[in-house]
Amino acid sequence: MSKSNSVLVVGSIAFDDVETPFGKRNGSLGGSAIFFSIAASHFTNVRIVGVAGSDYPQEAIALLEKRNIDTRGLEIKEGETFLWGGKYHEDINIRDTLYTNLNVFAEFKPKIPDVYKTTPFIFLGNIQPSLQLDVLNQMKNPELIALDTMNLWINTTKNDLMKVLKKVDLILINNSELSELTGELNLLKGLKSIHEYGLKYVVIKKGEHGAILSDNGSLFYAPAFPVIQPTDPTGAGDSFAGGLIGYLSACPEISSDELKKSIIYGNIMGSFCVEHFSINGLLNLTKDMINSRYKSLQQLITL
Repeated sequence: MSKSNSVLVVGSIAFDDVETPFGKRNGSLGGSAIFFSIAASHFTNVRIVGVAGSDYPQEAIALLEKRNIDTRGLEIKEGETFLWGGKYHEDINIRDTLYTNLNVFAEFKPKIPDVYKTTPFIFLGNIQPSLQLDVLNQMKNPELIALDTMNLWINTTKNDLMKVLKKVDLILINNSELSELTGELNLLKGLKSIHEYGLKYVVIKKGEHGAILSDNGSLFYAPAFPVIQPTDPTGAGDSFAGGLIGYLSACPEISSDELKKSIIYGNIMGSFCVEHFSINGLLNLTKDMINSRYKSLQQLITL
């Protein structure tokens, strides 16, 4: 894998038990690092850091490696893999978390292999800010650092999160998280406030309504790709991030136009994810399939 075209992801590796109005799946492959890696692998080389239990199937690791995902940073520990269970309502945007069994993930301490330390693009999945900071302290001169977070870390570990944000170029966040982080209810005021932390790029995730990019305060909106029947939203946000960061890492430079395109590609990967359970919607894609949706979505944006 060349340094000029690769991305490092650090995040969770999990089994998901998911029930939606369209079916039920137990023990599906999940976790932020898995969804991100498979989505990003359609654009770039991926290096994954995470921990799984001794129950994690070799077939799953082989599936990643077949997609040019470097698994040397995947640690297998004695014990059970992180298990998450959730049930979605008729309104598939609403879900109940039934259980969260951290298992080996509870003691996760990211270990970055030496060959990963010069990876130019980094995606810090939704893990504790102290762990995100530990990852960055092990890296050497990254070109772009992107971060995902959530309300839990904003409310319980804000001091650590603020330390990480000072080192980050791009954050993926939703409206409520932006409000809690900045104390601003108005979107524009919240964006102005978060840019003052030093962040160059802010991506507001709006789910089925697309995403907003703030490039140092210059705004761009891309709608979500219209999906006739969403089946399972699990992992859509991480698939979105995989498309976005994966595309950017393959660009010769990060320009305003490329950033806008990355948001569109992120929305497209999220749309493929939600059409099937688990990672199944991301596996058998071709460049033609991805580019076809890109052209369709582009037509919704331009006059």
